[in-house]
Amino acid sequence: MSTRLPLLRMALYRRRRMLTALVLGMITFEALIVVIAGTVPPTQIFSGSGRNPPSAFKAFSGSNGDVSIASYPGLLGAGLTHPFWIALQLTAIGSLAAAAVAADVEGGTVELLMARPISRTRLLAERTAALALVSLLLNAAATLTVSVGVALSPELHRAVPLTGIFAAGLLGCGFAVCFTGLALAVSAVGHSKAQVVGATIAFGAVGFAVNFVALAWSKAAPLRFVSPFHYYTPGDALGHGTVPWGQLGVLVGVGMLGILFAFRAFAHRDLAP
Repeated sequence: MSTRLPLLRMALYRRRRMLTALVLGMITFEALIVVIAGTVPPTQIFSGSGRNPPSAFKAFSGSNGDVSIASYPGLLGAGLTHPFWIALQLTAIGSLAAAAVAADVEGGTVELLMARPISRTRLLAERTAALALVSLLLNAAATLTVSVGVALSPELHRAVPLTGIFAAGLLGCGFAVCFTGLALAVSAVGHSKAQVVGATIAFGAVGFAVNFVALAWSKAAPLRFVSPFHYYTPGDALGHGTVPWGQLGVLVGVGMLGILFAFRAFAHRDLAP
């Protein structure tokens, strides 16, 4: 334990192969989306019959209504709200959040860690930092891949400002913070890795489904405010070229509340499995 930030280093080292695969998968997927967008006009993909895509498709473009999926910002936004993108993000968050507390409680190793001169706050802080670094890396990989692809395509570059790409990337970080807080809160009170991973997947699946239903059915529209995907709108950021600070604030705020709850709960919980 003499090295600097040993728990952070160990958390990253133990999952280095998984993290490498996630980053490579993110780069490959976003590159594919850019290639598709630059090869086939989105209007041809989604509006071949002459009709506009259904309003529910806004959920797939990461928009609250201003940007159609049958546009370059909408198609690139779809690459940042695609189930594959979500799965990569939640895999990283669920895995590292489960390892933050619940995995050690389940395995009975948390008491051994606490026997060393390491406080509960330091333990959770370093593992939270490791999770934050991984989420930042994934979002940076997606953002840089899209920005390079757009910069190399004059047609895409005319429709999508580079500022919009980095605004969407910042929103992606806010999305990660939101789900990190929720996952860590479960890990801080949970007793198994399965509980944390399952809860993380449930938050993502239910949140996306609620936002989809709210966009598709006008009577359910008020439900959109309880879904993180209502505030995570990369399509709008790509189209407008600006950061929706209010929505980013909600995502980060929810995540920070979850993280604060995790620290408080872990500080007072019984560590017995």
